[in-house]
Amino acid sequence: MSSIKIECVLLENCRCGESPVWEEASNSLLFVDIPAKKVCRWDSLSKQVQRVTTDASVSSVVLRQSGGYVTTIGTKFCALNWEDQSTTVLATVDKDKKNNRFNDGKVDPAGRYFAGNRRSVYRLEKEEQIPDGMCIDADGKLWVACYNGGRVIRLDPETGKRLQTVKLPVDKTTSCCFGGKDYSEMYVTCARDGIDPEGLIRQPKAGGIFKITGLGVKGIPPYPYAG
Repeated sequence: MSSIKIECVLLENCRCGESPVWEEASNSLLFVDIPAKKVCRWDSLSKQVQRVTTDASVSSVVLRQSGGYVTTIGTKFCALNWEDQSTTVLATVDKDKKNNRFNDGKVDPAGRYFAGNRRSVYRLEKEEQIPDGMCIDADGKLWVACYNGGRVIRLDPETGKRLQTVKLPVDKTTSCCFGGKDYSEMYVTCARDGIDPEGLIRQPKAGGIFKITGLGVKGIPPYPYAG
């Protein structure tokens, strides 16, 4: 296995970065900042980032087979047109529940967009680490970002055995995805909210986007929403 390298490719200062997804056609990484109500697209070639502001907390973004993107904004599934920065509501859930919102979302191999507004919390180790966003590699193994754990871990989904641990220089790692030319790079989002001033001095790159190379495994392209 080649040596692992970790670098912060974008100092975005996300309050809570989430839902990273690689768009091969544009060599770009998309992600959201939930409380800042932003969908971001970072161009890995130009190193420039573009942002679209939404009218409510945006918790996930996915590619759309017919073009553009789909996001979960508040309790709505919305189509996002990047060119004119417009959103179109596709569906709304939980209209009768105030102060509710989607928490995360992914597309399955059949092209269906699943999103949830609740999660179970598990204690992984002695430290209070919460399993957060995850992705799968080409070998069928899970990579899980550990919130408050400052790491991503590789797990065998059949046995539950931990196969690999990669520590990052920030505590609140939130999610991960594979990307790059051959999906051999891993991108990790993290959060800045909830870190006290002393903590921010120790981890000045909190809220940034990190790239990990040299893992020795590759990912698979993200599934687009078929609708």
